[in-house]
Amino acid sequence: MIVGTAGHIDHGKTSLVKALTGVDADRLKEEKARGITIDLGYAYTPLPDGEVLGFIDVPGHEKLVHNMLAGATGIDFVLLVVAADDGPMPQTREHLAILDLLGLSRGAVALTKIDCVPEERVAQAQAEVESLLRGTALEGSTIFPLSAVSGAGVEPLRHYLEQATSALPTRPEAGNFRLAVDRCFTLAGTGTVVTGTVFSGTVHVGDQLMLSPAGIAVRVRGIHAQNRRSEIGTTGQRCALNLAGTDFDKEDARRGDWVLAEPAHGPTQRLDVRLHLLAGADKPLRHWSPVHFHLGAVDVMARVALLEHDKLEPGASGLAQIVLDRPIGALRGDRFIIRDQSASRTVGGGRVLDPFPPERKRRTPERLAVLAALELPTAHAVLQGMLEATPTGIDLHRFALSCNLSPVEFEALCRDVTMVVVDRTAFPIHVWESLRQAVLERLAEEHRQSPETLGPTANQLRMLVAPRMVRSVFDSLLAQLSADDLIVKSGPWLHLPEHRITLSPGDQIVWHKVAPLLLDQPFQPPRVRDLANTLKVDEARMRLLLQQLAAMGEVYRVAHDHYFMPQPVEQLAAIVREIATGQPDGKITAALFRDRIGTGRKLAIQILEFFDAGAVTRRAGDAHHLR
Repeated sequence: MIVGTAGHIDHGKTSLVKALTGVDADRLKEEKARGITIDLGYAYTPLPDGEVLGFIDVPGHEKLVHNMLAGATGIDFVLLVVAADDGPMPQTREHLAILDLLGLSRGAVALTKIDCVPEERVAQAQAEVESLLRGTALEGSTIFPLSAVSGAGVEPLRHYLEQATSALPTRPEAGNFRLAVDRCFTLAGTGTVVTGTVFSGTVHVGDQLMLSPAGIAVRVRGIHAQNRRSEIGTTGQRCALNLAGTDFDKEDARRGDWVLAEPAHGPTQRLDVRLHLLAGADKPLRHWSPVHFHLGAVDVMARVALLEHDKLEPGASGLAQIVLDRPIGALRGDRFIIRDQSASRTVGGGRVLDPFPPERKRRTPERLAVLAALELPTAHAVLQGMLEATPTGIDLHRFALSCNLSPVEFEALCRDVTMVVVDRTAFPIHVWESLRQAVLERLAEEHRQSPETLGPTANQLRMLVAPRMVRSVFDSLLAQLSADDLIVKSGPWLHLPEHRITLSPGDQIVWHKVAPLLLDQPFQPPRVRDLANTLKVDEARMRLLLQQLAAMGEVYRVAHDHYFMPQPVEQLAAIVREIATGQPDGKITAALFRDRIGTGRKLAIQILEFFDAGAVTRRAGDAHHLR
C-alpha cells in the first residue's frame, strides 16, 4: 500500500513518517538545513506479513503545491496531518480539496504535536478536523492524536495502517503498463533511473517500453518495487526502473513523463473532460480561462474551453475541453487538477473522458452524446454507447488506446459487443445496413437525375452519402456491395446493375460518324476539337458524348480530350509487350514505342502513362516495364 501525507507546512508530516518507518524522507541538503520539505520524499517499512508499506511525503508550503500534486497522484491511502496547536490551516484545506478531486476516499488523520498543547486544545482541534472533513470523501476517517517526538499515539496509527494494508482491495493488473515519472536520477555503475507509481499493467526486467510523450524506446535493465529488488512491478506499486536505450539519454527523462508499453503511447494536446469547480472558488470559471493543468506528475499551462456554457459556477461541474501548451500523456479515466494562472490556488479538477477529441464541432449534440457515453463506468458500456452516438463509425485502435485496453482485453471486448467491424472501424449492425441502403438509394437517385451518365466515382459517392467517413472504410462498404452484386463498377464509375447509358437518337447519329474517324488513324485519332470541327458539332456536346461513350466502354480516354477505340488500344498493348520481350532488360522507352507506332513523342508518352495507370506497365525512371 502507498500512503501519501498531506497537510500544512510545519505540521510534522516528515517527522511522523520517520516515527513510523525510521526513515528521514527529507533527502535534500536544503531540506535538512531549513527544516522544511521542498520536494517529494519516500520511505518504506516492512510489515509482519512480508509486504512493504510505502510512504510519499509531500511538501506543505503554498508555493510547492505542484510538488505535492506530483506525489498525490497514484496513492492508495491518505494520511492527513494536522497540528493540534494550529488546527486546520490554508494548505490543510487546499490539500484536502485536491485529495477530494483526485477521488481518494481511504485515509486517516494524524493530529500531531499533542505534547505541545493542553488536553482541552487536543479535543478542540479534533472537533475542528471533524468539521473540516464533513462533506468530503474523508468524512468519518479515524483521527489519531499523537506526538512524533515522544512517540505517544504512534503505535495505534502504525497498527491501523497495517490493518488498512490487509484490507486494501487487490488492484486489477489490467491495461497496458503505465508509470508516472516523479523523479529521475543517475547512479554510478547503474545508469539512469526513474521512479513513480504504476498506474496500470505489469512490467518485467527486459521489457521494451516507451518514454512518453517523447516517443523514445527504452529497455528495463532492473526494477525495484516497494524499495526491493524485483523481476516484476505491478499496478499500485512504487517502482524504480533502471532504463537504457540506443536513442535514450539521461537528459531525456523528466518529471511528468510516462514510461509505458508502446500500445499506451499517444501524446495529445487536447482532452475532453468532466470538470468540477471547487465550491470555495472565489469566482466562476469562464470559457477559455488560462490555468495550470496537473495530471500524473506533469504541470503544464492550458486553456479551458467550456462545452456546455460560457462559464462554470463555483461548486458546479460541466464538460470541457482542455487545450494544452504542449503534448502530454493522458488516457480516459485519469484524474487531473487545475490551478489558477498564477498557480496560487487550486480551482478544480476532474476526470479525462476523451484524450483525442476533435478540435471542431466540439459543442454539437452529437459530440455531447459521445461524451455522455464516455462517462459510463465500463469499457463495454462506453463502446456500446459510442456506437449508438457515432454513425460514422468508431476507430477501434483509437478506442483501445484511449481506454488503455491491452490486446487481450480488446479482443475479448470485441467478441462481447455486437457490431460490424470494417478496417478496424466499428458500426452498429443497423447503422451499417442503413449505410448500405443509403448507397443504393443515392445511386438510384443519381441515375434518375442524370440518366445520360453511368454514375458517380467512389469519392463522389462518399461525399454524397457519408462525407465524414474514412475513405478506406467507405471503399470496403462499396466492395461488400459489389461482392453482393448490388452495385457495379465500370471503370471509375459506380452504378446499379440494371443501369445502362443509352444515347439519344441524335447522339447515335453523331457516334456513327465519329467511330470511322477514330479508326481512320487508330494510333493517333483526332482530338475532341478536331472531331467537332469536322462534323460541325458543338465542341461541348462532342466532349460530353465521348465521355458518355467512355463510360459505356465504347472508347478509352487515353489522355485529355484524346479518345481511342478499343481495338487500337489492344493493338498498342500488344506492341508494348513485343518491345519488352525483345529487349534484354525488358525496358520500354518512349523512343522505341514512338518509332514502332509512328506518332509524336508526346502522344507516345501519354499512351505509356495510360498503360501505367491501367496496370499494364509500371514506370521506373524514364523507362517502363511490363507488370
